[in-house]
Amino acid sequence: MTRTLFAERRSTLIFLICLTVFTMGALGMAEAGLISTSFVKTLGKTLCLCLVAVAMDVVWGYCGILSLGHMAFFGIGGYAIGMWLMYARTERVVEASLAAQPLPPTPQEVSDGIAGQIFGVVGSDELPTIWAFAHSLPLQLMAAVLVPGLIALVFGWLAFRSRVAGVYLSILTQAMTLALSLWLFQNDSGLRGNNGLSGLQNIPGYERVSQDVISSVFLAASAVALGVGYLICARIVSGKMGSVIRAIRDNESRTRFFGYGVERYKLFVFVVTAMISGAAGALYYPQAGIVNPAELAPIASIYLAVWVAIGGRGRLYGAVIGAAFVSLLSSWFTGGGAPSIPLGFYTIQWTDWWLVLLGFSFVAVTLFMPRGIAGIFDRRGPGA
Repeated sequence: MTRTLFAERRSTLIFLICLTVFTMGALGMAEAGLISTSFVKTLGKTLCLCLVAVAMDVVWGYCGILSLGHMAFFGIGGYAIGMWLMYARTERVVEASLAAQPLPPTPQEVSDGIAGQIFGVVGSDELPTIWAFAHSLPLQLMAAVLVPGLIALVFGWLAFRSRVAGVYLSILTQAMTLALSLWLFQNDSGLRGNNGLSGLQNIPGYERVSQDVISSVFLAASAVALGVGYLICARIVSGKMGSVIRAIRDNESRTRFFGYGVERYKLFVFVVTAMISGAAGALYYPQAGIVNPAELAPIASIYLAVWVAIGGRGRLYGAVIGAAFVSLLSSWFTGGGAPSIPLGFYTIQWTDWWLVLLGFSFVAVTLFMPRGIAGIFDRRGPGA
């Protein structure tokens, strides 16, 4: 199977080689002190964004489903791992503070202390039911993948069996994302409302380990996740399944006429890509340090679609190029790297104008490079 995959898509092997070389080079430069810890984190986060972009390319570029909700799955993965990070870190703080008491603290006292520390900011001292498994890292890691998959399964089953497609499906996915975001903004959602989950960069049990080591570990983990996710997606878009989902994209009615279970294929792609997005979020937010409801806003999923379009829709490596290009360029423009441009009557500050530049870039690529940036490297026609 692996030999067939690489034979059909040589770009998969080329991508994995390039990813390995890039990761080893970045880790070596970090070890030598040639790049800063913050930039290593930026690279790690960029790889996570590349992973969710690859998932988006499968569901949109290959299957033709313009989902405006995949960044919601990405955020759910971040919330799932963030719950464990906050719980485990707070548990250590509470146990240390209660250790000075004459009698050992009871489990209930520890639980009450944890709840007060985490939810005092929203005026609560009780641990919500949704945090029932926050003490377990394995369970929260499973939740980071399974919860997005379950939501996608329910949503996709209802939408696809009703044969909702095109712009109407895009609006439904956007509505789902907006509803989830608005619910998370409420303090009684059990996830600290607008405050979100913070301090996620502090890994419980590794407080004495320097951030440069932790950032390098996360960079390596993000690279492995991207490699595995890329292989999974490349397998989906290869062979018979790849031909069927491209046929669904090009002419859904004719594909159904030929006897293929269009709804089953679409549901499979939608669920798998949602799970991949959740895994990407679980790696991204410990590097970002905070996750809040704004991360799940519909605009985030629109940005994701723009990344894929700029990179080259229908090419997995194009999605990676687009996400990496926009992410790194965004960090440069909004982080103060790009110099301001004085015009005499007005000074262009790129922190204010970056989104305008991104919009112009999207329009320019759409008009003059319909295959995206990846089209420059693509000499074999469509495919990744």
